[in-house]
Amino acid sequence: MNDPQIIKIKAAGVGYLINRIQTLFVGMLRVWTIPIVLMLSVASGFTTYYGMSHFIIPWIALVITVAIQSIVVICSLEIAGIHWKANRMRYFSVLCSLLIALTASVSFSYFKFYEISEQGTIHIDRLNHLRQDIKAYVDKVLVIKSSVLTQQRGELEKASKEVTQAYFGTHPEIVAGYRNQVGEGPFWKRYNDIYQAKKQTMAQLEQDFSALDKSVQQVQVNLSQLDVADNVQGAYYALLTSFQTMQLQVNQLSSQFSQSLPDAPLLLTYKQFIEGVKPSSAMWEGFSLFAFTCAAMVDFFTVLLSYRLEFTAPGPLTADEEDLVFECLRQFTEFRINGNDELEMIIEKTELEKARRYSDWSRMFAVGLLLNRGFLRKIDHRTVEFAPNLYPLIAAKMGDKINVLRAQAKAEKAEGSHE
Repeated sequence: MNDPQIIKIKAAGVGYLINRIQTLFVGMLRVWTIPIVLMLSVASGFTTYYGMSHFIIPWIALVITVAIQSIVVICSLEIAGIHWKANRMRYFSVLCSLLIALTASVSFSYFKFYEISEQGTIHIDRLNHLRQDIKAYVDKVLVIKSSVLTQQRGELEKASKEVTQAYFGTHPEIVAGYRNQVGEGPFWKRYNDIYQAKKQTMAQLEQDFSALDKSVQQVQVNLSQLDVADNVQGAYYALLTSFQTMQLQVNQLSSQFSQSLPDAPLLLTYKQFIEGVKPSSAMWEGFSLFAFTCAAMVDFFTVLLSYRLEFTAPGPLTADEEDLVFECLRQFTEFRINGNDELEMIIEKTELEKARRYSDWSRMFAVGLLLNRGFLRKIDHRTVEFAPNLYPLIAAKMGDKINVLRAQAKAEKAEGSHE
C-alpha cells in the first residue's frame, strides 16, 4: 500500500500514469524491433540463399548468405552511431560495405521474387512459343501441300489432254499414217494407262492429304486444350503424339513427291514445359520492377529498423535518470513558447557563463539523454523543444518539490509553535 510508485501516481495524477504507460509502450515497440529485424534478416537470407544456391554449392551459398545478412545488420547499426564529419574514412568504409552487401542480397533475392511474380507469364510465353512454332510448321506443310496438289493436277490435266488427242488421232507423236483415226487403238491404250495411273495417284494423294488435314486439326485441338486441361501431363503428351503423327505423314509425302522437308520445330519435353524458372542473367533482360521492388523492400526495412534500433535507445527513464534530468534542466535559464506551442529552451551557455568558464557538461549530458530517448526535439544547433511526453515527467518532479517544500514549511511551523 505504501509503494513509492503508487504514491507518486496518486500525487501526480492521471497525466503521469498516462505518460508512464505511453513511454512503456514506446519502449516495448523498440524492443520488439529486435525480433522483427531478425525475422526480416531470415526472410531476406532465404531468398538470397535460394538465388545463390543455383550458381554455387549450397553450403557455400549458406555461409555467404549468413555473412551478407550479418554485414547488413551490423553496418546499419554501426552507421547510425557514426557522424561522417567526425571520421569520414570509417563512415564511407562502413557505407560501402553496406551497399555491397545490399547489392548482393537484392540481386540474388530478385531471382526468387522473379520466379514468384513471373511464373504465370513464363508459362504463357512457353505456350505462345509452342503455338507459334507449330503454326509456322503447319504453314510450311500447307505450302508443300498446295505445291504438290498443283503439280499433280497439272500432270493429270496433261494426261487427260493426251488421252483425248490419242483417241481422236491428233496427238503430235502419232505417225502420219495413223493421224485423224478415231478409236481406242494401241496408242490410245498407252496414254489411257498413264492417265488412269495419274488419276489413281491423285485420288490416293487426296486421301493422304485428307488424313494429313485431320492430323493438323487434331494437333490444333490438342494445342487449344492444353491451356484448359485439368490433366496437363496427359494433354501435353497427346499434343506431342498428334504432332509426331502429322510430322511422319509430312515426311512420307515429301519423300514420295521429292519435296524438301520443312524444318520441324524441336518441341519441349513435358519436364521442360512445366519446369520452374532457373535463375540466370537472362532474368535481368526481362526486368520485372515488381520483383525488384519486393526484393529491395525486405532489405530496406531491415536496414531502416536496424538503423533506428541504434539511433534511438529503448526503454523509459529510470527514477535516477528522472532525478538527474530534472536537476540538470533546472540549470538552463532561457525558455520560451515557440510557434509549435511547445516549451523551447536555449542550450548554449549564456555570456555570463562563458565569462565565468562555467562547465555545463552535466546539463548537456541530460539534453543528449533526452534527445536520444525522444523526450526532446532538436530545433537547431542552439535550441531544443519539449516533446509531449516530457511535460508530465517534469510536472511530477515539480509536484514532488512542492510537496517537499510544503512538508518542510509545515515542520518548521510546528517547531515554532512548540517553542
